[in-house]
Amino acid sequence: MSAGKVAAAVLLTLALAGCGQQIEGSARPWVEGGGEPVNTDFDNLMRECAVIQDPDGGDDDAATAAKIAEIVGNATYAEGSFSGAVCMWEIEDAPGGPAMASLNWYEMGTLNNEKTTNDKLGYLSGDITVQGRRALQVRRPGDNDSCGVTAPAAAVGVVGWWINYKPGSAHPDPCVAAQKLVELTLDLAR
Repeated sequence: MSAGKVAAAVLLTLALAGCGQQIEGSARPWVEGGGEPVNTDFDNLMRECAVIQDPDGGDDDAATAAKIAEIVGNATYAEGSFSGAVCMWEIEDAPGGPAMASLNWYEMGTLNNEKTTNDKLGYLSGDITVQGRRALQVRRPGDNDSCGVTAPAAAVGVVGWWINYKPGSAHPDPCVAAQKLVELTLDLAR
């Protein structure tokens, strides 16, 4: 048997022997430096969604939801949820009925990539300026009930907001609310 085959057999034997051990105790999350265990209650998922600062200084989930509801049309109730890189708020009492606001922040994103993706989807993208920066205003063809605005994030990537009003309802221009939310997000990030 060659030296290579012998070495491989020894390594395989050692690996299998290591896998066969039983260790007493109960499994707990590993914590560097012996600090507090990892929070597995998932009660802070919306924390990264709190990107709109309340004029009174509050930046928690409730203050964020209240400010979004106000911007979307002087609504009074918004409930947030989180899914991957997207934070969403359902606004129950928006003009014309229920509406939705969505925030996305892609740390590795660029405006050029967003423009390319929008073009592939058949969306209509136009350059606008938000706080002195080039940004994109995006609409789906024939859809006056929704609009998105995406701008470079303060540090890295891009941040964007979409507003979707109830189709065919009487409501303000969704692009105005989307742009205002991007402005407030960039203000907080400074």
